[in-house]
Amino acid sequence: MLAKLNIFLFPFTLIYTFVIRVRNLFFDKNVFKSVKVNSKVISVGNITVGGTGKTPTTIYVTNLLKKSGHKVGILSRGYGRKTKGFKIIADGEKHLLNVEDSGDEIYLAAEECMVPASVSEKRVDGAKKFLESFDLDTIVLDDAYQHRWIYRDFNILIFDQKFLTKGNSLEKNLLPMGRMREGFSESKRADVIIVNRKFSEKMDLPQKIKKYLPDEKTYFGSYKATGFYDLKTHEFFHINEFLGQKSLVVCGIAKPYSFLRVLEDNNVDFTNKMLFNDHKNYSQKEVQQIRKEFYETNSYSVLTTQKDAVKLIKFSKELDDIDIYYLKIDFQVDEEEKFLQQMLNNVY
Repeated sequence: MLAKLNIFLFPFTLIYTFVIRVRNLFFDKNVFKSVKVNSKVISVGNITVGGTGKTPTTIYVTNLLKKSGHKVGILSRGYGRKTKGFKIIADGEKHLLNVEDSGDEIYLAAEECMVPASVSEKRVDGAKKFLESFDLDTIVLDDAYQHRWIYRDFNILIFDQKFLTKGNSLEKNLLPMGRMREGFSESKRADVIIVNRKFSEKMDLPQKIKKYLPDEKTYFGSYKATGFYDLKTHEFFHINEFLGQKSLVVCGIAKPYSFLRVLEDNNVDFTNKMLFNDHKNYSQKEVQQIRKEFYETNSYSVLTTQKDAVKLIKFSKELDDIDIYYLKIDFQVDEEEKFLQQMLNNVY
């Protein structure tokens, strides 16, 4: 069955490959020109589909720059939002739009960094309008590696370590046969490459992959689970307090295995779980399903991700009788000082 599917998809992959190569060639030869805006621009993105950790990296990079004294704002296309065009979603102190009108990832990033944040499908137009509204010296672009119309001073490319090291070569084909938006050779556009090992140990990369990831610009990063927070009160609880607890796990993220692994490593019972598609927009229907599953499984609490929490919080009244906690996860580059200096030296 899989072989037949691959045969069917192969012509579409050839077409996609041709289009991507011509497009990149036109940019490389300045047939298509990237537009500079009146600030430094740092892009965070990937060349694979989903689950590499773009938003945690965006938060990490933004906070590093903020601590270094720079006036930073975040610009995203706002994937999954209900609005269109340029919108300011946060002014650095408070949100100006709700999560549905913003998109869950940029909403979370603005909340974590407390910097101005905006969304726009057209990054050049969005950046110009953003700079008219705020005094910024740097814009961090979330998920913009392929968006070459805007000039960037520093290009950060992220890979999932598990994707790079596992043997399934089919996934390393271009879309739609595989998970690659672009070929590995396009890693050359990156100023630095971050291999996100998430909660795993650092692994040796295959030689056929390593040739695209030179040591001088490749870093490894990982997640650290800092604890659980009450969805309604934001009170902090150590992970150990959930040891052996029977919970209902609810999440709608691209790759839930990292979240589930944290629970497993900390002996949290996640037998009962409700896994939704990435960027899940929860409605009353799903909330009632959660309530039903919670009581039928006799669970002690509901555990979710921070990305889901920003969307579930509006149902606090409907879930008033259920304890809900979200897991706080922070991203960090292993050689942080070296990474920061390389970024600062290249950008400013």
